[in-house]
Amino acid sequence: MYVSLRDRPRPAPPRGRRARVAAPVVLLGVTSMFTDISSEMVAATLPLFVTVGLGLSPLAFGVVDGLYQGVSAVTRLAGGYAADRTRRPKAVATTGYALSAASKLALLPVGSLPALSVAVAVDRTGKGIRTAPRDALIAGASPEDSLGRAFGVHRALDTTGALIGPLLAFVLLAMLPGNFDAIFVVSFCFAVLGVAVIALLVPEQPLHAVRDTRPRGKDVARLLRRPAISGVLLAAGLLSLASVSDGFLYLALQDREGLPAAIFPLLFVGTAVVYMGLAVPLGRLADRIGRIRVFLGGQLVLAGAYLLALVPVPGTVSVLATISLLGAYYAATDGVLAAIVSGLVPAPLRASGLAAVQTVVAAGRLVSALVFGAVWTAVGVNAALAAFLAALLVLIPIATRLLRRTSPSGGHSR
Repeated sequence: MYVSLRDRPRPAPPRGRRARVAAPVVLLGVTSMFTDISSEMVAATLPLFVTVGLGLSPLAFGVVDGLYQGVSAVTRLAGGYAADRTRRPKAVATTGYALSAASKLALLPVGSLPALSVAVAVDRTGKGIRTAPRDALIAGASPEDSLGRAFGVHRALDTTGALIGPLLAFVLLAMLPGNFDAIFVVSFCFAVLGVAVIALLVPEQPLHAVRDTRPRGKDVARLLRRPAISGVLLAAGLLSLASVSDGFLYLALQDREGLPAAIFPLLFVGTAVVYMGLAVPLGRLADRIGRIRVFLGGQLVLAGAYLLALVPVPGTVSVLATISLLGAYYAATDGVLAAIVSGLVPAPLRASGLAAVQTVVAAGRLVSALVFGAVWTAVGVNAALAAFLAALLVLIPIATRLLRRTSPSGGHSR
């Protein structure tokens, strides 16, 4: 029978001093930084590549964006379970990073929606495999009461890549207008650097467990039935159904403002700057006042971004405010949600628990992208934004009730 184990206790830092973030967390952040440079170079130009380069409709972009957001849902649970079962999360994560790197070359011959869909699906499969094992490595290297800070540091480095990637895409498009192949080649090179860092520098972190503690499928099923875990899964899944992807929100701003295609990648940069600046402070805040409070606050910030995108007042200030709120939303939710789950799940099942919540979020975003693209194509972007804003405002109170299961106070996950 499976025996639930916690991490080995770590000595507390001296009073008045903060514990340093562990070296593996920083190295994993560097890996994610290089990988995000690669991924965001592609993501920042994908809406233009689909709608301008290939001449397809917003609905076609909805299909591609749905794949980009949701296809990893198929492999996340497998990646998390493999990491827990083999007790080698680094090996599983490295495989996912390598697969995503290879997929960048598959973008070069793309000339149709089916070919693009295959390339995107391969890339997102790699993301699905790597994400939960990587987050399990971060949690395993960090004290439980500093999980928010550790994930904040990782997300800050990750978002540095999300800032650099669109800038590089902007420079390349300015120097070589319409040359998407150049972006794909440079993207591949940065992805290879990310694989090299995790493969050569990040130590493997096997769990020190007694005989017969390797998790089995029934152990994962039992974990997911716990009220605290099921509440987080349901709340995160519901909220993801009302999330509009960055690409759609930026296309809506471009449609309203008539922004030149060449500066489109800079919208991603603005969001990344805010995310990078707030990831660590909001992670620390979540450790101090409660991760669930910060997570739910992030959903209200997202509602504010939708509202600003709907306001019929053009201008640079409105655009900057919208993309800033989007960055604040990610800083308050992405790493914080991983910290919530990491604090609830025993170490031998941590990757599986993280994979489960990532899976429901990815699946929700897949549905969201398809629905938003269809509504935009049928009745216009403003109607689509208004519908998603209304849905989000209805779902936030429901998620709040579900998340109260995680602790007596309703505000902390530990």
